[in-house]
Amino acid sequence: MKKTVVLNVVGLSNRLIGEHTPFMKSFMEKGSAAVIRPVLPAVTCSAQSTYLTGKWPSEHGIVGNGWYFKEEHEVKFWRQSNKLVRNEKVWDVLRRKNPQFSCANLFWWYNMYSTADYSVTPRPNYLADGRKIPDVYSFPADLRDSLQKDLGQFPLFNFWGPKANIKSSQWIADAALEVDKKYHPTLSLVYLPHLDYSLQKNGLDFKKIAKDLRDIDRLVGHLLAYYRQQDMRVIILSEYGITNVSRPVHLNRHLRKLGHLAIRVERGLELLDAGASRAFAVADHQIAHIYLNDPSLKESLQEYLRQIPGVERVLSGKDRGHLLHERCGDLVVVADRDSWFTYYFWEDDQKAPDFARMVDIHKKPGYDPVEMFTDPDDPLVVPRVVWKLLKKKLGFRTVMDLIPLRAELVKGSHGRIPEDTADYPVLISNDPDFPLPRKVAAVDVFEIMIKHVMPQYN
Repeated sequence: MKKTVVLNVVGLSNRLIGEHTPFMKSFMEKGSAAVIRPVLPAVTCSAQSTYLTGKWPSEHGIVGNGWYFKEEHEVKFWRQSNKLVRNEKVWDVLRRKNPQFSCANLFWWYNMYSTADYSVTPRPNYLADGRKIPDVYSFPADLRDSLQKDLGQFPLFNFWGPKANIKSSQWIADAALEVDKKYHPTLSLVYLPHLDYSLQKNGLDFKKIAKDLRDIDRLVGHLLAYYRQQDMRVIILSEYGITNVSRPVHLNRHLRKLGHLAIRVERGLELLDAGASRAFAVADHQIAHIYLNDPSLKESLQEYLRQIPGVERVLSGKDRGHLLHERCGDLVVVADRDSWFTYYFWEDDQKAPDFARMVDIHKKPGYDPVEMFTDPDDPLVVPRVVWKLLKKKLGFRTVMDLIPLRAELVKGSHGRIPEDTADYPVLISNDPDFPLPRKVAAVDVFEIMIKHVMPQYN
């Protein structure tokens, strides 16, 4: 077996590799590289599960970052249990071939209760007084304590939200090195999310993203120097490329106008009642699943959705292809190249639910990239943040309702299959014995990882 590390540099594409990324550019020039035809939807959970199982979402069941749990009549995003991924993983296959194999999973998703030997993933503490304390979950359990003793508390608020920055990727990288030194896993999977923030906020505006490109490149360069000393095989890959968008599309508001959405009013604020709705959308970047509690709506709704500006395709039946799974929506809507889908269902911002103005990835019935912003037109936003933080430190309950309801702030998105392969995710290897073709399918990444660890595998 050959020790191998897979660095998942989120959002990386050939369009971004160049003057601002000298370490990754040199790594690509000295090794071999391919573009990955992304899975649909090209989103974190679906892409990672496809890479780790070698199966499409129609088999492994991860049809997005979240979906409608029909038995519970609830939309849930960012679940953690690895049991949701219904196929065996790359580490299961390799361990079966060689019992001496071991795997470390550093922040790839569905990280909890898996059969990986070592794992670390975000897991905040939610206290009874309403506070959210940064923390991680690990296996073995004491790994959590040793990492945070050596590296400091995991910077959760730099992992997502308005303060997201390089600190979270730096912590994960440092944790990966500590785990390698302590346990010597045969395969390490390392998640480096930094570019995801900048690209969704700014799109492909190099004047704004150049510093973030340099920051993640230096971090990758630091890791490469260590892995080179260990004579390890290294794969750099990404899950998707991010492209410019200018138009948010509010599918649930369209469905509401047709009378298909059920809305509950609590304390004067509105909530989407998915179980009571005739039809509703679960928005996930540039893909949305439309679930029908009233199947008779299917044909008319399909035609209606096609007419909405920003919608490129509406898939149903077998046209859903590799998404054809019981968790998939009855209809799947794909945005055009300039658009993305919000989860917004209210028509009056004064009636938006309280979580809409907060970073709250588990309560929102869809993905919300606006969580990375505060209102740029609010001159008092900084004093408001300071005041709320001070109140929290003094022990008072307070709501961090600082997220604007301005979807137009988002300038980059992903999820659909881009027209230009320069915006495809990439796979780059330093293995001289494994030349890559120019293009690989997302399911092929599974076997590529296996062959790096175990070249003789059949």
